[in-house]
Amino acid sequence: MKFRQVVLESGAKIILGKDAKSNEELVKEFKGKKNTILHTAMPGSPFCIIEVKKLDRADVRAAAVYCARYSQDWRDNKGDVKVNVFTGKDVYKSKGMPTGTFGVKKSRTIAVKKEEIQKFK
Repeated sequence: MKFRQVVLESGAKIILGKDAKSNEELVKEFKGKKNTILHTAMPGSPFCIIEVKKLDRADVRAAAVYCARYSQDWRDNKGDVKVNVFTGKDVYKSKGMPTGTFGVKKSRTIAVKKEEIQKFK
């Protein structure tokens, strides 16, 4: 399996890339769409896509924890992690950007607390 997949209690599905190549494939598939996408503010995390008909604040929070948990920021610092939330319509790829790297026109930031990540299962 080239992606991690998690189904939340609400039924929402989260798809996470595992490396630069799978991040590239995942974002290209959802770029230009309305799906919610997450990535840490620091480089080195999976892109996380939430697939759900009706987006719930708790689903976004859970996806942010997953995104933070699998990030290099968490691995290296073991502290709070900032996660950016945006839609596929806000994603772009310019010539010369490395594999797995995308630009984002606008996003909002969620601070995921260390304690939330430590509870991760």
